[in-house]
Amino acid sequence: MGERHEYPPGVPCWVNTLQPDPEAAVRFYGDLFGWTFAGPGSMPGDPAGRYFVARLRGRDVAGVGAQPAAGVPPAVVWNTSISVESADDTAESVKRAGGKVVMEPFDVLPAGRMAVLADSAGAFFCACEPKDRKGAQLVNEPGAWSMSVLHTRDPEGSKAFYGAVFGWKAETMDMGGGEFTLWRRPGYVGGEPEQPVPRDVVGVMLEMSRDRFPDDVPPHWRVDFWVHDTDATADKASKLGGKVVVAPFEIPGFRQAVLADPHGAVFTVSELKRRG
Repeated sequence: MGERHEYPPGVPCWVNTLQPDPEAAVRFYGDLFGWTFAGPGSMPGDPAGRYFVARLRGRDVAGVGAQPAAGVPPAVVWNTSISVESADDTAESVKRAGGKVVMEPFDVLPAGRMAVLADSAGAFFCACEPKDRKGAQLVNEPGAWSMSVLHTRDPEGSKAFYGAVFGWKAETMDMGGGEFTLWRRPGYVGGEPEQPVPRDVVGVMLEMSRDRFPDDVPPHWRVDFWVHDTDATADKASKLGGKVVVAPFEIPGFRQAVLADPHGAVFTVSELKRRG
């Protein structure tokens, strides 16, 4: 299936969630996705936080850690990291492109060196200069991360920002009331052969409409996980203390639902609808 050993610069490589009670989050996601966990290891900070690496079939798929006292990001969310050649150089590129360096580059060994950044519209993401840990070792199969989606109120500004920082090319379609954009990284081959989008797609962008997103919801990156059965997963999340934010619905190629864990971190689950 979707085993990965490395991620070229400019390709999203890792997802994690930082929680006020990481042990409770470990129980929730372990039951929901069948993950096992290695750890806890330590995170930078004073005091040092706890960090667990989620595994599926013995391979790293995601991280669950303690929310830092500084509150970065300020809410409990799922975070997306993008592989880069240099976290320091990327931080400078972000500033030149109109973004913000939220946390200056720092070492997170043995994983590598990273920076916490915000794009020109304020959406948080991380840049990861990998060392011993290259990123998720398993993607695009049930129980694993498949794609990250940027929700923004400034699609044109975001196209310019991510194009300048990572070389992403935007392929935009009209959804009737909002834009749907595929982020493509020329030359990259990822995903799976049966997926309904080109395999050089590294992310998706959706315009935040006022009827779906209140003004107090900031621009953000959202994380999607593949599952065998979207309806069953939504039902299980609710029974485990989570929330069904948007009940299962159909989109081209998938059946999807928007869920939240018990501490409010929102994510989606998608069931790939096989052709034929």
